[in-house]
Amino acid sequence: MAQLSTAFDITRTILPTLPFRLGRAIRQYGWSYAFVLPMLALVGLFVVYPLIASIHITLYDWNGIGKPTRFVGLRHFATVARDPLFWNAFKNTFLYAAVLVPIQLTLALALALVMNQPRLLGSTFYRAIYFSPVVTSAALVGVVFSLLIGSVGQDVNTMLTEQGLLSRPIDLLGDPRFALPVVIAVGIWHTLGYNLVYFLAALQSIPRDLYEAAEVDGAGALGRFIHVTIPMLREVGLIILFLAILGSLQVFDLVLVMTGGGPYYASEVVSTYIYHFAFTPASIQAESNIGYASAAAFFMGVLVIGLTAGQLLAVRLIRQRNSGR
Repeated sequence: MAQLSTAFDITRTILPTLPFRLGRAIRQYGWSYAFVLPMLALVGLFVVYPLIASIHITLYDWNGIGKPTRFVGLRHFATVARDPLFWNAFKNTFLYAAVLVPIQLTLALALALVMNQPRLLGSTFYRAIYFSPVVTSAALVGVVFSLLIGSVGQDVNTMLTEQGLLSRPIDLLGDPRFALPVVIAVGIWHTLGYNLVYFLAALQSIPRDLYEAAEVDGAGALGRFIHVTIPMLREVGLIILFLAILGSLQVFDLVLVMTGGGPYYASEVVSTYIYHFAFTPASIQAESNIGYASAAAFFMGVLVIGLTAGQLLAVRLIRQRNSGR
Protein backbone atom coordinates (compact mmCIF):
# COMPACT_ATOMS: atom_id res chain seq x y z
CA MET A 1 0.00 0.00 0.00
CA ALA A 2 2.87 2.34 0.86
CA GLN A 3 4.52 1.60 -2.50
CA LEU A 4 1.27 2.35 -4.31
CA SER A 5 0.92 5.65 -2.41
CA THR A 6 4.51 6.59 -3.28
CA ALA A 7 3.96 5.81 -6.97
CA PHE A 8 0.77 7.89 -6.91
CA ASP A 9 2.60 10.83 -5.35
CA ILE A 10 5.38 10.62 -7.96
CA THR A 11 2.83 10.47 -10.79
CA ARG A 12 0.88 13.41 -9.34
CA THR A 13 4.11 15.42 -9.14
CA ILE A 14 5.46 14.61 -12.63
CA LEU A 15 2.34 14.58 -14.82
CA PRO A 16 1.33 18.24 -14.29
CA THR A 17 4.83 19.40 -15.22
CA LEU A 18 5.24 17.02 -18.17
CA PRO A 19 3.75 19.35 -20.84
CA PHE A 20 5.94 22.18 -19.56
CA ARG A 21 9.06 19.98 -19.71
CA LEU A 22 8.24 18.77 -23.22
CA GLY A 23 7.57 22.32 -24.39
CA ARG A 24 10.87 23.52 -22.93
CA ALA A 25 12.75 20.62 -24.56
CA ILE A 26 11.16 21.39 -27.93
CA ARG A 27 12.00 25.10 -27.60
CA GLN A 28 15.55 24.34 -26.51
CA TYR A 29 16.34 21.48 -28.89
CA GLY A 30 13.70 22.03 -31.58
CA TRP A 31 16.16 22.67 -34.40
CA SER A 32 18.17 19.62 -33.38
CA TYR A 33 15.06 17.43 -33.66
CA ALA A 34 14.20 19.08 -36.98
CA PHE A 35 17.63 18.26 -38.43
CA VAL A 36 17.58 14.68 -37.12
CA LEU A 37 14.02 13.93 -38.27
CA PRO A 38 14.81 13.48 -42.02
CA MET A 39 17.60 11.04 -41.15
CA LEU A 40 15.29 9.08 -38.85
CA ALA A 41 12.65 8.98 -41.58
CA LEU A 42 15.14 7.63 -44.12
CA VAL A 43 16.46 5.04 -41.66
CA GLY A 44 12.93 3.92 -40.90
CA LEU A 45 12.02 3.74 -44.57
CA PHE A 46 15.15 2.07 -45.96
CA VAL A 47 16.49 0.11 -42.95
CA VAL A 48 13.85 -0.64 -40.31
CA TYR A 49 10.94 -1.36 -42.66
CA PRO A 50 12.94 -3.62 -45.06
CA LEU A 51 14.34 -5.49 -42.06
CA ILE A 52 10.88 -6.22 -40.68
CA ALA A 53 9.57 -7.05 -44.16
CA SER A 54 12.44 -9.47 -44.85
CA ILE A 55 11.70 -11.34 -41.62
CA HIS A 56 8.09 -11.70 -42.79
CA ILE A 57 9.22 -12.87 -46.25
CA THR A 58 11.29 -15.71 -44.74
CA LEU A 59 8.02 -17.48 -43.99
CA TYR A 60 6.99 -17.72 -47.65
CA ASP A 61 8.05 -19.22 -50.96
CA TRP A 62 8.19 -16.09 -53.10
CA ASN A 63 9.86 -15.26 -56.39
CA GLY A 64 9.66 -11.50 -55.89
CA ILE A 65 6.64 -10.92 -58.14
CA GLY A 66 3.29 -10.01 -56.63
CA LYS A 67 2.43 -10.74 -53.03
CA PRO A 68 3.82 -13.76 -51.17
CA THR A 69 1.02 -16.28 -50.69
CA ARG A 70 2.68 -19.70 -50.31
CA PHE A 71 3.28 -19.98 -46.57
CA VAL A 72 6.01 -22.44 -45.57
CA GLY A 73 6.67 -21.40 -41.97
CA LEU A 74 10.21 -22.06 -40.76
CA ARG A 75 11.06 -24.50 -43.54
CA HIS A 76 13.54 -22.13 -45.18
CA PHE A 77 15.57 -21.86 -41.98
CA ALA A 78 15.76 -25.65 -41.71
CA THR A 79 16.81 -25.90 -45.38
CA VAL A 80 19.51 -23.26 -44.95
CA ALA A 81 20.84 -25.04 -41.85
CA ARG A 82 21.15 -28.31 -43.83
CA ASP A 83 22.56 -26.85 -47.04
CA PRO A 84 26.29 -27.66 -47.43
CA LEU A 85 26.65 -24.81 -49.95
CA PHE A 86 25.55 -22.31 -47.33
CA TRP A 87 28.06 -23.58 -44.79
CA ASN A 88 30.74 -23.57 -47.48
CA ALA A 89 29.93 -19.91 -48.16
CA PHE A 90 29.90 -19.30 -44.40
CA LYS A 91 33.35 -20.86 -44.10
CA ASN A 92 34.71 -18.83 -47.01
CA THR A 93 33.34 -15.63 -45.50
CA PHE A 94 35.10 -16.27 -42.20
CA LEU A 95 38.26 -17.34 -44.00
CA TYR A 96 38.21 -14.10 -45.97
CA ALA A 97 37.89 -12.09 -42.74
CA ALA A 98 40.41 -14.21 -40.79
CA VAL A 99 43.12 -13.68 -43.43
CA LEU A 100 42.35 -10.13 -44.53
CA VAL A 101 41.88 -8.42 -41.16
CA PRO A 102 45.21 -9.31 -39.44
CA ILE A 103 47.29 -8.62 -42.55
CA GLN A 104 45.50 -5.40 -43.38
CA LEU A 105 45.56 -4.00 -39.83
CA THR A 106 49.26 -4.84 -39.46
CA LEU A 107 50.12 -3.08 -42.72
CA ALA A 108 47.88 -0.12 -41.87
CA LEU A 109 49.45 0.34 -38.43
CA ALA A 110 52.98 0.05 -39.82
CA LEU A 111 52.28 2.62 -42.54
CA ALA A 112 50.53 4.92 -40.05
CA LEU A 113 53.57 4.81 -37.76
CA VAL A 114 55.80 5.82 -40.67
CA MET A 115 53.48 8.62 -41.86
CA ASN A 116 53.10 9.95 -38.32
CA GLN A 117 56.78 10.88 -38.20
CA PRO A 118 57.07 14.69 -38.10
CA ARG A 119 60.22 14.62 -40.24
CA LEU A 120 58.58 12.70 -43.09
CA LEU A 121 58.37 14.85 -46.22
CA GLY A 122 55.30 14.59 -48.44
CA SER A 123 53.17 12.79 -45.87
CA THR A 124 49.99 14.34 -47.31
CA PHE A 125 50.85 12.97 -50.74
CA TYR A 126 51.41 9.48 -49.36
CA ARG A 127 48.10 9.58 -47.49
CA ALA A 128 46.27 10.50 -50.69
CA ILE A 129 48.00 7.70 -52.59
CA TYR A 130 47.13 5.03 -50.04
CA PHE A 131 43.56 6.28 -49.58
CA SER A 132 42.77 6.64 -53.29
CA PRO A 133 41.74 2.96 -53.78
CA VAL A 134 39.04 3.39 -51.11
CA VAL A 135 37.15 6.00 -53.15
CA THR A 136 37.15 3.67 -56.15
CA SER A 137 34.17 1.38 -56.64
CA ALA A 138 34.83 -2.19 -55.55
CA ALA A 139 33.16 -3.46 -58.72
CA LEU A 140 35.50 -1.33 -60.85
CA VAL A 141 38.51 -2.55 -58.88
CA GLY A 142 37.39 -6.13 -59.43
CA VAL A 143 37.02 -5.62 -63.18
CA VAL A 144 40.44 -3.96 -63.52
CA PHE A 145 42.24 -6.62 -61.49
CA SER A 146 40.47 -9.40 -63.39
CA LEU A 147 41.77 -7.95 -66.64
CA LEU A 148 45.26 -7.48 -65.20
CA ILE A 149 45.40 -11.01 -63.84
CA GLY A 150 44.10 -12.37 -67.12
CA SER A 151 46.66 -10.58 -69.30
CA VAL A 152 49.71 -10.33 -67.04
CA GLY A 153 49.04 -13.74 -65.52
CA GLN A 154 49.09 -15.35 -68.94
CA ASP A 155 52.46 -13.82 -69.75
CA VAL A 156 53.87 -14.88 -66.37
CA ASN A 157 52.53 -18.41 -66.88
CA THR A 158 54.16 -18.59 -70.29
CA MET A 159 57.50 -17.39 -68.91
CA LEU A 160 57.46 -19.80 -65.95
CA THR A 161 56.42 -22.71 -68.14
CA GLU A 162 59.20 -22.02 -70.64
CA GLN A 163 61.72 -21.85 -67.77
CA GLY A 164 60.52 -25.21 -66.51
CA LEU A 165 59.29 -23.78 -63.19
CA LEU A 166 55.70 -24.80 -63.94
CA SER A 167 54.51 -28.01 -65.52
CA ARG A 168 51.34 -26.33 -66.75
CA PRO A 169 49.88 -22.78 -66.66
CA ILE A 170 47.92 -21.66 -63.58
CA ASP A 171 44.60 -19.84 -63.94
CA LEU A 172 44.54 -17.74 -60.76
CA LEU A 173 40.83 -16.95 -60.96
CA GLY A 174 39.81 -20.24 -62.54
CA ASP A 175 41.60 -22.57 -60.14
CA PRO A 176 39.70 -23.41 -56.90
CA ARG A 177 42.99 -23.34 -54.96
CA PHE A 178 43.85 -19.74 -55.86
CA ALA A 179 40.56 -17.92 -56.51
CA LEU A 180 39.79 -16.95 -52.90
CA PRO A 181 43.40 -15.99 -51.99
CA VAL A 182 43.54 -13.70 -55.02
CA VAL A 183 40.27 -12.02 -54.01
CA ILE A 184 41.61 -11.60 -50.46
CA ALA A 185 44.79 -9.96 -51.78
CA VAL A 186 42.76 -7.49 -53.85
CA GLY A 187 40.51 -6.82 -50.85
CA ILE A 188 43.53 -6.01 -48.67
CA TRP A 189 44.76 -3.50 -51.22
CA HIS A 190 41.34 -1.95 -51.82
CA THR A 191 40.31 -1.16 -48.21
CA LEU A 192 43.74 -0.60 -46.66
CA GLY A 193 43.24 3.17 -46.76
CA TYR A 194 40.32 3.09 -44.33
CA ASN A 195 42.30 1.52 -41.51
CA LEU A 196 45.38 3.56 -42.36
CA VAL A 197 43.45 6.80 -41.84
CA TYR A 198 41.87 5.48 -38.62
CA PHE A 199 45.24 4.51 -37.15
CA LEU A 200 46.84 7.74 -38.27
CA ALA A 201 44.13 9.79 -36.57
CA ALA A 202 44.51 7.72 -33.40
CA LEU A 203 48.29 8.15 -33.40
CA GLN A 204 48.02 11.91 -33.83
CA SER A 205 45.76 12.08 -30.76
CA ILE A 206 48.51 10.66 -28.51
CA PRO A 207 50.25 13.51 -26.63
CA ARG A 208 53.87 13.99 -27.65
CA ASP A 209 54.74 14.53 -23.99
CA LEU A 210 54.31 10.83 -23.33
CA TYR A 211 56.89 9.93 -25.96
CA GLU A 212 59.30 12.57 -24.66
CA ALA A 213 58.91 11.32 -21.08
CA ALA A 214 59.49 7.73 -22.18
CA GLU A 215 62.58 8.80 -24.13
CA VAL A 216 63.95 10.63 -21.08
CA ASP A 217 63.44 7.43 -19.06
CA GLY A 218 65.64 5.60 -21.56
CA ALA A 219 62.99 3.87 -23.68
CA GLY A 220 63.99 3.19 -27.27
CA ALA A 221 61.74 3.14 -30.31
CA LEU A 222 60.47 -0.37 -29.53
CA GLY A 223 59.95 0.47 -25.87
CA ARG A 224 57.96 3.60 -26.73
CA PHE A 225 55.82 1.58 -29.11
CA ILE A 226 55.10 -1.15 -26.55
CA HIS A 227 54.63 1.03 -23.46
CA VAL A 228 53.11 4.19 -24.96
CA THR A 229 51.62 3.58 -28.40
CA ILE A 230 49.89 0.25 -27.81
CA PRO A 231 48.22 1.22 -24.49
CA MET A 232 47.00 4.51 -25.96
CA LEU A 233 45.67 2.74 -29.07
CA ARG A 234 43.95 -0.08 -27.19
CA GLU A 235 40.42 1.37 -27.14
CA VAL A 236 40.49 2.93 -30.61
CA GLY A 237 42.27 -0.12 -32.01
CA LEU A 238 39.48 -2.38 -30.75
CA ILE A 239 36.91 -0.29 -32.58
CA ILE A 240 39.04 -0.38 -35.75
CA LEU A 241 39.32 -4.15 -35.39
CA PHE A 242 35.58 -4.68 -35.15
CA LEU A 243 34.88 -2.29 -38.03
CA ALA A 244 37.36 -4.22 -40.17
CA ILE A 245 35.76 -7.55 -39.21
CA LEU A 246 32.23 -6.34 -39.93
CA GLY A 247 33.32 -4.83 -43.23
CA SER A 248 35.11 -7.97 -44.37
CA LEU A 249 32.15 -10.20 -43.46
CA GLN A 250 30.01 -8.15 -45.85
CA VAL A 251 32.28 -8.66 -48.86
CA PHE A 252 30.24 -8.91 -52.04
CA ASP A 253 31.32 -6.75 -54.98
CA LEU A 254 34.83 -8.11 -55.39
CA VAL A 255 33.76 -11.74 -55.26
CA LEU A 256 30.81 -11.24 -57.60
CA VAL A 257 32.84 -9.37 -60.23
CA MET A 258 36.08 -11.34 -60.06
CA THR A 259 34.89 -14.93 -59.63
CA GLY A 260 31.11 -14.94 -59.27
CA GLY A 261 31.59 -17.27 -56.31
CA GLY A 262 33.38 -19.90 -58.38
CA PRO A 263 35.01 -21.91 -59.57
CA TYR A 264 32.97 -24.74 -58.08
CA TYR A 265 31.86 -22.49 -55.17
CA ALA A 266 35.48 -22.16 -54.03
CA SER A 267 35.11 -18.41 -53.46
CA GLU A 268 31.40 -18.30 -52.68
CA VAL A 269 30.62 -16.07 -49.67
CA VAL A 270 27.34 -15.56 -47.84
CA SER A 271 26.51 -12.35 -49.71
CA THR A 272 26.92 -13.95 -53.15
CA TYR A 273 25.07 -17.06 -51.92
CA ILE A 274 22.11 -14.85 -51.01
CA TYR A 275 22.38 -12.96 -54.29
CA HIS A 276 22.37 -16.13 -56.37
CA PHE A 277 19.22 -17.47 -54.75
CA ALA A 278 17.44 -14.13 -54.92
CA PHE A 279 18.37 -12.90 -58.42
CA THR A 280 20.38 -15.45 -60.45
CA PRO A 281 18.98 -18.89 -59.65
CA ALA A 282 19.75 -20.58 -62.96
CA SER A 283 22.91 -22.27 -61.65
CA ILE A 284 21.33 -23.37 -58.37
CA GLN A 285 17.58 -23.84 -58.72
CA ALA A 286 14.71 -23.38 -61.13
CA GLU A 287 13.48 -19.95 -60.02
CA SER A 288 14.25 -17.13 -57.64
CA ASN A 289 13.29 -17.61 -54.01
CA ILE A 290 13.37 -14.36 -52.10
CA GLY A 291 12.07 -16.10 -48.98
CA TYR A 292 14.96 -18.55 -48.90
CA ALA A 293 17.49 -15.79 -49.57
CA SER A 294 15.98 -13.73 -46.74
CA ALA A 295 16.33 -16.69 -44.37
CA ALA A 296 20.02 -17.02 -45.26
CA ALA A 297 20.44 -13.26 -44.77
CA PHE A 298 18.81 -13.58 -41.35
CA PHE A 299 21.56 -15.98 -40.27
CA MET A 300 24.20 -13.45 -41.30
CA GLY A 301 22.31 -10.62 -39.65
CA VAL A 302 22.26 -12.46 -36.34
CA LEU A 303 26.03 -12.92 -36.62
CA VAL A 304 26.62 -9.22 -37.30
CA ILE A 305 24.39 -8.23 -34.37
CA GLY A 306 26.33 -10.59 -32.12
CA LEU A 307 29.66 -9.10 -33.20
CA THR A 308 28.34 -5.57 -32.64
CA ALA A 309 27.18 -6.50 -29.14
CA GLY A 310 30.60 -8.03 -28.49
CA GLN A 311 32.25 -4.80 -29.63
CA LEU A 312 30.18 -2.69 -27.26
CA LEU A 313 30.89 -5.03 -24.37
CA ALA A 314 34.63 -5.11 -25.10
CA VAL A 315 34.86 -1.31 -25.36
CA ARG A 316 32.97 -0.96 -22.09
CA LEU A 317 35.29 -3.39 -20.32
CA ILE A 318 38.38 -1.59 -21.63
CA ARG A 319 37.02 1.78 -20.50
CA GLN A 320 36.32 0.39 -17.04
CA ARG A 321 39.83 -1.06 -16.91
CA ASN A 322 41.42 2.23 -17.98
CA SER A 323 39.41 4.17 -15.42
CA GLY A 324 40.52 1.77 -12.66
CA ARG A 325 37.03 0.57 -11.77
